[in-house]
Amino acid sequence: MGIVVGGILICLIVLCLRLYTEKMKLQQKLELFKPMIETTAGIRDILYYCEVYPKLKYLYLSPSLDSNLGPNSLEKHLKNPNIIFDIVHPDDLDILREKQSGTLNFEKPITVRFQNHLGEYIWFEEYATPVYKDGKLIAVQGVYRNVHSHYILQEQLEYKSTHDGLTGLYNREYFQLKKQEFNEMAIPISVIVADLDDLKEINDEYGHQMGDRLITAAADCLKKFADDEMIVARIGGDEFIIMMPHKDNVEVEQYIKNVCAEMKEFSNTLPFSPIHISVGYEYSPSSYGVMRQLMNTADQKMYKNKKMKKTVIGSR
Repeated sequence: MGIVVGGILICLIVLCLRLYTEKMKLQQKLELFKPMIETTAGIRDILYYCEVYPKLKYLYLSPSLDSNLGPNSLEKHLKNPNIIFDIVHPDDLDILREKQSGTLNFEKPITVRFQNHLGEYIWFEEYATPVYKDGKLIAVQGVYRNVHSHYILQEQLEYKSTHDGLTGLYNREYFQLKKQEFNEMAIPISVIVADLDDLKEINDEYGHQMGDRLITAAADCLKKFADDEMIVARIGGDEFIIMMPHKDNVEVEQYIKNVCAEMKEFSNTLPFSPIHISVGYEYSPSSYGVMRQLMNTADQKMYKNKKMKKTVIGSR
């Protein structure tokens, strides 16, 4: 009996010594990394080491999380690592899922959006590295860099390259691009050409600043009744073109009716109320190869409408 007890004690002593040795080795590693960890405290980038197996658990997450996502973010994420799936942009959720499962391409940088404490989505660029043990993914380590200002600037530049600076409508360049796209498709489409009637008179009598306000007011009316599919563009000083894919004659005429009614009821202290505009449109059951012809026909109808109104006014 004494021999058995002695053997157990020896085993316990050996086990304790082994645990102590492992603890000392871990402590030495932590001491080596301590200067690095202290250094990251002043870095805006977010560094992390997160276990993904058997469950999500941060072994390290830098304090810079608070400055990027808001107060107490670090504490919340350490307590509940799964909160990251609640704040990621819905369109980027699959990226996190693939990273967790190890199916993501880790050789390329990852761009994701996370929601901060104000409810705003912030762009981050991440460089992540998978950690394997016995061939199994057990953790992911990486760094998030806040690139929000870069993406916002890029979005602004892209917007300016496709939109008219005065009205916010699409510009001529974007219109030409979409016209070519539709020309190579085969979908039902209508083209509306619209032209302001009084811009020259407004410019001559009140100045170009007032004329710009007329153009902007007309653009607002055209946008008000447009859906997401429609391309509403300003292609010249007082010239507008609206491309309406998947719309028939009834829908086109209703759109024109709504716009004209809005312009007629336009209430403002400016001298151009109501807004007068000439309109022409043309429809085709297929857009393939006919976009130029549709535009020309709609343009001719617009000028016919303008000429008819001048004739009526002149006969009074």
